[in-house]
Amino acid sequence: MASVLNQTFFQDEEAAYEKLESIVWPHGPVCPHCGSMDRMRRLQGKATRPGLYKCYACRKQSRVTVGTVFESSHIKLHMWLQAAYLMCASKKGISSNQLARVLGVTVKTAWFMSHRLREAMINGNLPPMGGDGAVVEIDETYIGKKGEKPKNARGYAHKHAVLTLVQRGGSARSFHVDGTKASDLLPIIKANVQPGTRVMTDEAGQYTHLAKHFAAHGFTRHGSGEYVVGETHTNTVEGYYSVFKRGMKGIYQHCAEKHLHRYVAEFDFRYNNRIRLGVDDAQRTENALSGIIGKRLTYRSTHWSL
Repeated sequence: MASVLNQTFFQDEEAAYEKLESIVWPHGPVCPHCGSMDRMRRLQGKATRPGLYKCYACRKQSRVTVGTVFESSHIKLHMWLQAAYLMCASKKGISSNQLARVLGVTVKTAWFMSHRLREAMINGNLPPMGGDGAVVEIDETYIGKKGEKPKNARGYAHKHAVLTLVQRGGSARSFHVDGTKASDLLPIIKANVQPGTRVMTDEAGQYTHLAKHFAAHGFTRHGSGEYVVGETHTNTVEGYYSVFKRGMKGIYQHCAEKHLHRYVAEFDFRYNNRIRLGVDDAQRTENALSGIIGKRLTYRSTHWSL
């Protein structure tokens, strides 16, 4: 069986542009400067850059990468598509070092490429989850370090907190939060879960009053060894965290606080585009590439920091 990466658009620049155009411009080329569709023409000739168009309405030239996370990149587009596939097909992610070795680029370049692709995976305009009859599981976890743990300190105050909402049989939504008190979590939960939803948590005190805001609140007492009571459990969100933590600790190992929101978006994206929902590696990659539009991420704004 031939390697998936032997497909033409992973190896040839012209084919890569045609592939990306089919994803970003499903109804035909659109001028990123004036929005015209009727007067966009592909430029031909040996000296012409791959994928170059001219709009005869505004007289400007452009490519499908203009106005996307790929704009102004010196990396060949077919290599971008390879990187996108590798990130989307790796359940726990792929490190910058591994990506650099596979693509033949520097670690800094691979690091920046992966951050641009994570930016494409972010979807900030999602409607509230759940609804009548739906179940959403809620839990929080801790990852990384804000600094050295104070001597004799207890708890997780020195770590970054992540809140995750998972709808059973559906999608996940995670947030890097300042803390795990009710005042930190409740506004996020209320904004992202419909009132008619049944919510499930553990016995943590910050979830005590959820029944006031949702159709029902079920919880299990993990401290007493209770994990499943009928349909009441948080096994789904804990399954999500098992992948998230293996990826963050085993693959990425270190994450600066300012980048954590992109990492959680990456794990959310793969979970929300998983095989069980009928999305294979190829379609998952296309879904990620469809998110590049209208997003820019410069090296200056991220800074080199593993």
